[in-house]
Amino acid sequence: MQFLPGYSVLLVDDPKVERLSDLPRDKRLAFLSDMDRLGEAVERASRRTDAAFRRVNLEILGNTDGFLHAHVWPRFEWEPTDLARMPVWLYPRDRWTDEQYSLGPQHDPLRKAIGDELDRLHSTT
Repeated sequence: MQFLPGYSVLLVDDPKVERLSDLPRDKRLAFLSDMDRLGEAVERASRRTDAAFRRVNLEILGNTDGFLHAHVWPRFEWEPTDLARMPVWLYPRDRWTDEQYSLGPQHDPLRKAIGDELDRLHSTT
């Protein structure tokens, strides 16, 4: 869902891994580094495409899906006042299910911008 455009999920490469602590230290650090890189790419692309961009929230929760993954949430000044400084999970259920927020071709330019930023960040490491 893209009610916050640019929302991304980082998946672990082994679906049997349930939590960060299940990984050996080197892979744990690599996952966290990838989360940082994705967060920075989303931040750069969001800042460039939406003047109301405010920040990025990074989360590793795992309460619903039993595999290691990280959520990258861009946050914006145009969000409803009562939700702007609250966890994304408090957004009304319709934001999570309404087709108007589904990922689609209208998001291709932002997806490309995030991909381009990932490429740039990868080339500088």
